[in-house]
Amino acid sequence: MSSPGGSRRQPLRALPAGIWALGFGSLLMDSSSELIHSVLPVFMVSVLGASLVTVGVVEGVAEATAAMLKVVSGAVSDWLGRRKAQMVLGYALAAVTKPIFPLATSVGWVFTARFVDRMGKGIRGAPRDALVADITPAGLRGAAYGLRQALDSVGALLGPLLALAFMLIFSGDIRTVMWIGVVPALLAVAVLTIFVREPERGPARPATQAPLAMASIRRLPREFWLVVLLGAAFTLARFSEAFLVLRAQEVGLGLAFVPVVMIVMNLCYAGAAFPAGAAADRLDQRKLLLVGLVLLIGADLVLAAASSPMLALAGAALWGLHMAFTQGLLSKLVADAAPAELRGTAFGLFNLVSGGALLLANLIAGALWSAYGATATFAAGAAFAAVAAAGVIARRATTPVESSR
Repeated sequence: MSSPGGSRRQPLRALPAGIWALGFGSLLMDSSSELIHSVLPVFMVSVLGASLVTVGVVEGVAEATAAMLKVVSGAVSDWLGRRKAQMVLGYALAAVTKPIFPLATSVGWVFTARFVDRMGKGIRGAPRDALVADITPAGLRGAAYGLRQALDSVGALLGPLLALAFMLIFSGDIRTVMWIGVVPALLAVAVLTIFVREPERGPARPATQAPLAMASIRRLPREFWLVVLLGAAFTLARFSEAFLVLRAQEVGLGLAFVPVVMIVMNLCYAGAAFPAGAAADRLDQRKLLLVGLVLLIGADLVLAAASSPMLALAGAALWGLHMAFTQGLLSKLVADAAPAELRGTAFGLFNLVSGGALLLANLIAGALWSAYGATATFAAGAAFAAVAAAGVIARRATTPVESSR
């Protein structure tokens, strides 16, 4: 474990090569996904005529689908004792759905594409997150999750940059721009297939218990379930980034420049994710969570009050910093709290609960926006984040972030 005054490059050099391969696979897939998703909300509303409630439903159902599949795929990877094949299958499924978006002629097409794409995410998510812990020493897990999140966010940054460039090149032709996203998705599958290797010995396979057997679930400790509740509280306070894009457009950002919102958010996310993850290996994790919640409250308040594109972009920047301080840390907390042979199950259950919370958050956000406007939507997000922060403070004596260290 690196000392507080040590070089930031020390944990980078110590991380296994497989973490870098996982990170670059995520970078490529996210550059594909975010290229498409940075223009998708506007495509749905402006081209296909969808309502804001429909946007909320599509985003929420898609993410909830991914969350439900994560719990199954994670448990199966524990049962088999192998994770790579499921992970690659999930990435491949996402890749083959990318052409559906530019071909869409109705909201139903988009819904189908998002649904199948998120199926791929659900299949790959928990095995991949468990694999990170399987191949990384315990004292470097925060750095490992932080690096993967940072590279993932670099991809999420490149996607909107490419979208912005091609929106200008093709004079706002959204369908043509979305076709560009097919290429990096296919490259991601190739990188993960070739360069990621399973550990010499995977987690032990339970001899008699089927995946998701109650006996296995009961083995998950109290500290894990506290992390699950914490993650759900965070997710209720944070809805889909699609609403950031729509807010920026509402306050005057031109159609061709809409991808700038995701560029700003992911620039901040990518820049802070690894330092925040490495800090989680040596600092008070509860305080880092509180920093993340304060950043989210600030983001929501700025977006609620925004009257210009610059203020909307400032809110997106704070949103990205919040993600950097919380997402990798929550993954580390799950990995630390769960037994090694049940990590896939643990990540699946964590994401299942968080996905349900995200569905609820998106439905609330869409309904509030339609009924009362954007200000009410982001003010409600700030209120949820404040409640979550109060909960973290109230559990100071028994919080899982202390017991997991």
